[in-house]
Amino acid sequence: MGMPSMPELLIVLAIVVLLFGAKKIPDLAKGMGKGIKDFKKAIKEDEEEPKEIAKNDTEESEAKIEEKKSENA
Repeated sequence: MGMPSMPELLIVLAIVVLLFGAKKIPDLAKGMGKGIKDFKKAIKEDEEEPKEIAKNDTEESEAKIEEKKSENA
């Protein structure tokens, strides 16, 4: 199962044009591109969220330590 050859790609393209029409293909591509962009954005946000939580926890811990030090001083 390798890459499809040129004639196979042309046949698939012809079927897509017949099914959707030449005017619908740009709209389909635009919608698919927007979906991929939103998906990548969601993944990036999910990766950044744990970092923000860890940063906030660290800041809170440091604030509590400083508060205890000032109480003891």
